[in-house]
Amino acid sequence: MIRVDHLHKQYGKRAVVKDVSLSFPTGRVTSLIGPNGAGKSTLLMMMAKLLEPSSGHISLNDQNIHDIRVADYAHHVATLRQSPGFNLRLTVDELISFGRFPYSRGALTAEDKRVVNDAITFLDLEPLRHTYLDELSGGQRQMAFLAMTIAQETDVLLLDEPLNNLDMKHAVQIMRALRRLCDEQQRTVILVIHDINFAANYSDHVVALKNGALRFSGHADDVITEENLSDLYELNFEVIRSPRGCLCNYFN
Repeated sequence: MIRVDHLHKQYGKRAVVKDVSLSFPTGRVTSLIGPNGAGKSTLLMMMAKLLEPSSGHISLNDQNIHDIRVADYAHHVATLRQSPGFNLRLTVDELISFGRFPYSRGALTAEDKRVVNDAITFLDLEPLRHTYLDELSGGQRQMAFLAMTIAQETDVLLLDEPLNNLDMKHAVQIMRALRRLCDEQQRTVILVIHDINFAANYSDHVVALKNGALRFSGHADDVITEENLSDLYELNFEVIRSPRGCLCNYFN
């Protein structure tokens, strides 16, 4: 389990994360939601050990992550940042192989190749295996980066806006894949997401931030309410629940 306690992050006099304390359930999909500038990505990057907190601490399975070496942490937590980019001309297969670097340091073993193949199969990327990244659509490229993250074989995946700039079909494919990672492999998935309807329908747990502070958190069915969303986004919401799912309508 990942837990944050009294976490702060400041840039000069500007506080972007303010005294946030919460825990993330193991083996579940948790969505970080909130308006722009709420501190979601900053919180995620601190959990990824890519940003140092100004104060407070983060623990993984009751151990302060500050005391865990980066190389060891990469065996437990994988991170996919916003708009990842490689300047090298790589195929999908070569990109996904980078996910095995914490284990093989670039010299792929038979086990590494098996894991890469499993990630490719999991996301149905076999037809694109030998395609270069610059020849892919944005959605296909994002699936390839997700496969690289999956191939790192960590218990926890931290994803910063993985649906950014994707069409509906590719966004659904990625959310279904994340749901399967949780349900079939008991991985813990924590993602920053702006589409409230994807968060409402694919998440087990939702954490809401606003102006750097924790606004609410809990099971998605309990916290996705008209009152909570209206307060969070300063819009009028209508939450419609049906056997097909939950619709958060803010166009009224």
